[in-house]
Formats: sequence, C-alpha cells, structure tokens
Amino acid sequence: MVESPDIPILQYVYKKGIKFFELVAEPVRQELLPGLFINGWGYNGNIPGPTIQAYPGDYVSFRVINKLPESTSIHWHGLDLPNIMDGVPDVEPSPKIEPGHYFDYHFKIINPPGTHMYHSHFNSIVQQMMGLGGGLIILEPYPNHIQRDYFIMLGEFALKGLEKGEVKPGVYEIDPKSDMFNFFTMNGRCFPFQTPVEVAYGENVRIRLTNHMMDAHPIHIHGHQFCVSGSDGNPIPYYNRLRRNTILVASGEAWDIEFTANNPGIWPFHCHIPHHMANNFSEKTGGMFTTIIYKME
Repeated sequence: MVESPDIPILQYVYKKGIKFFELVAEPVRQELLPGLFINGWGYNGNIPGPTIQAYPGDYVSFRVINKLPESTSIHWHGLDLPNIMDGVPDVEPSPKIEPGHYFDYHFKIINPPGTHMYHSHFNSIVQQMMGLGGGLIILEPYPNHIQRDYFIMLGEFALKGLEKGEVKPGVYEIDPKSDMFNFFTMNGRCFPFQTPVEVAYGENVRIRLTNHMMDAHPIHIHGHQFCVSGSDGNPIPYYNRLRRNTILVASGEAWDIEFTANNPGIWPFHCHIPHHMANNFSEKTGGMFTTIIYKME
C-alpha cells in the first residue's frame, strides 16, 4: 500500500463486485502550522482530500456529496473513462453537482498501475485554489521491489491578513484569485509541521508527486540520486529512465521517482524555488519542504 503522510486513506464498502467510496466536498479549516489555520475547501474534512487507492480492473463508484455554497464537480485526472463521468460540466455531458445534492461517478479502472489525482473542474480558479483536490493511486497487483511507497501532493495558498514575513497563529482566509502565494505545502502542511518521510537503510523507496494548483515546483532531493519511473500515471521502462536529483512538477503533472536509501542521515526534500522554502517570506526554513529520515533499527 501507499503511505500519504498527514492525509487519510479513503475507505470503501465492497458490494456485488463494486467498491463504493464517498467524498464530501465541504468547507475545511486546515492547520498549516501549529495554531495557523486556513478556511479552505476540501474533501471529507481534509486538504488535500483523502487518498484513493484501487487496482486495475476494479469497478468503482464514488458518491460525491456537495456541502459547498456553490455547484461543483470532480474530474478524475488522467483516467480513461466514459465522457459523462469525466467531471467537466461546462463542456461535457457530465453534470454539475448542486449544493445539497450528490452524484455517483462509476466506472472501471482500465489504466495501468500509476499515480493520478482528482480535483474540482467547475469554477476551477476558485475551487482548485481553495484546496479541492486529492490523490488517486492505481496500485500494482503483484509484488515488486519497492519497500516504502509515499504519496505527496504539492499545494500553495494566498493568505490574507498577514504582513510579509509575519507568521503568527490565527485563522486566515484564502484569496483564490491571487497569484501572490505566501504559504506552500506538502500534503496540506508547511514545514516543519509535516510528518517526515521515513526510510530504513537499504530500502528501495518510491515517492509519488502530484500538483493540481498553479505554480510549477522543481522538487530536489539531498544526499541521493533518483530514477524517474512514472509519468502521469504511466510507467517508464527501465531502459528509458532518467537519473536525476531534481524534477519539475508542473500543474497537472504526476511523477514517480525511486531511489535506494543508501546514505543515512536527515535529508531535505523540497521545492528549490527560494520563496517556496519559507513561510510567508520569513527567515526560517519552511514552506514546501520535508525531510527524509533514516529510522534507527
């Protein structure tokens, strides 16, 4: 199974060969740093929403309940499915979900194992930037060489009511139409409030990265080189894999990277844009930043 630090795994009920999931789009008060909250929009009380895991060949049904003050939808980003289930009501036969109503998205998973995401595709400039997104992982149904498998969704928010450099407890509103972002997150939290990525010496580690928001983020690992093993949910053959230590994760992209934990320590794993490595331009390290920590055996 895939671990998504600080994000729950979405549970399901299995009936008559179908996996039934439920997602509730609703206002969410999310804690970015201790005592510092945002009023955003998310799924099932979380930003990002809970991580979905399924297998190739699964028949799935997602009941999406709308508790937002406006209509919404969900787009299953990168999945091959019927047009009516794709979740873009402005241009497709897929319906918008009115406040207080629900819609059941149902389809068969026909994509290969890989990393995907889901997000709103209605009034996207507001709803996506308020936090309406989450991860969707198609799992490998057979044993593989990976011992630790992590999912990380990148995020960014323009918080109102703070002076530049100011980081103090409180509850803040998001300006979804601003591109002056001042807080950057991994799995909905800013460093050092995140749960680190834990590994043990000798393990083969996969980290899955997705981004449904606006900025592109060059994600860099310290102390290791990695191979790029997946792109937008599609596996990359071994003979075509690039060996790197930085990968640009643009809006709409999903990347899988793999490395061997062979250099013990506490290593940074972060966006390399300087402004994104701080909380509201403050001096201390923060923002879109986490650590890879070797466990003591």
